[in-house]
Amino acid sequence: MSEVLVVDDEPSILEFLEVLLSKHGHQVRTAPSVEAATKALTASVPDLVITDFRIGKQSGLDVVKAARALSMPPEVIVVTAYGTPASAVEAMRQGAYDYVTKPFDNDELMLLVERAIEKRSLRVENRRLRATSGIFMGQSPAMQEVWSLVQKVAPTRATVLISGESGTGKEVVARAIHQQSPRASQPFVPVNCGALAEGVLESELFGHVKGAFTGASSDRQGILAAAGEGTVLLDEVGELPLGTQVKLLRVLQERKVKPVGSSREVPFEARILAATNRKLEDEVKAGRFREDLWFRLNVIVIEVPPLRRRREDTPALAEFFLGRVANELGRPGLHFTPEAIAVLQDYAFPGNVRQMQNVIERAATLSDFDELDVSSLPPMVRGAPGEPEAASPEVTLAPGFSLELHLDTLERNYLHEALRRAGGAKTKAAKMLGLSFRSFRYRLAKHGMPTEDV
Repeated sequence: MSEVLVVDDEPSILEFLEVLLSKHGHQVRTAPSVEAATKALTASVPDLVITDFRIGKQSGLDVVKAARALSMPPEVIVVTAYGTPASAVEAMRQGAYDYVTKPFDNDELMLLVERAIEKRSLRVENRRLRATSGIFMGQSPAMQEVWSLVQKVAPTRATVLISGESGTGKEVVARAIHQQSPRASQPFVPVNCGALAEGVLESELFGHVKGAFTGASSDRQGILAAAGEGTVLLDEVGELPLGTQVKLLRVLQERKVKPVGSSREVPFEARILAATNRKLEDEVKAGRFREDLWFRLNVIVIEVPPLRRRREDTPALAEFFLGRVANELGRPGLHFTPEAIAVLQDYAFPGNVRQMQNVIERAATLSDFDELDVSSLPPMVRGAPGEPEAASPEVTLAPGFSLELHLDTLERNYLHEALRRAGGAKTKAAKMLGLSFRSFRYRLAKHGMPTEDV
């Protein structure tokens, strides 16, 4: 049951709204003044506040400010007969969820009430999830929709396909599904499908018996069985070899695995989630992904939007990542200036949340001061001249110019630079470039560069 605080100096309005809200299953408290409302907010924080814009000679904006100052603020709806654009803008600027004018339609008001309460419920769950598991998903409308889907699918056993660009936080969403499910106390096991060769991947997922291949000196339980009643994330499922795709389809249908080298199927209880940065429909058309497996995975799809489509999440995400880095560095006083936050919010972050995390870690680590201003950010983020975000240089096409050769040279240079920065660690270098490990190795081979670690 949700709790609503109604603030108005007219007893008839208080009584009417109390009856209307109670009929819809809400617990209602009332306050006839700003002082009474502030006292009620201090005593117990409601899910929603509905306040008049004019409360006697006082302003309902004072109620909005008092509510928004709380550590876990309620949403606020302002109701008034003074429906001027200026007052509406000011109410929203102060943090009101929405603004309606008298006389209002009861059904429209109740729809607004339900939406406001749902929004706060999502924020409360997001905060709880962040506190218990270190996960932060964001509060933008786009991520609220993702969070709503997470809550709906989490209690089920359904296979969920999580799609989105590299670095958007697909594994974070998968972990949120796991944390919200009855399996939360069981293991969460991510598997990078693009980082392992076909035979090794099947052995890892399904297990193997002694003598199944050279080096198989004993029986080994696969990840799906070893995860018990936990959750297994098949990350970058679009990278699966076709042969493994056939076997995975049977596994999803039968809920049984056949260890490599064995003729006996073993049942398993783990829930399977899948994630991909590829458009699997296009992969099916290109013959690289089985259509029947795509149908099997495509029942419930959660699309994680890129950061550039939810820039309102940038300030909270930046503070979240800075808080984590501050704890690791033992520097609790680290903080951004408002100007630095504005620059971060303006930047498109082609590498999405992962790139933001790296940018903030770099800024915090290299700064000699606890206050991180615009100069603490990398040149490409603040749009310094000569960086990728600056104006494009003049393009010249000399006789004999070859675009293919030029792009090959650029690609090779980026591969070398990523490997240098990663200290030769190919998995880390692949992540820097936003590539799967399989795609990274393919590019190394194309340029005649070593593909195996030495």
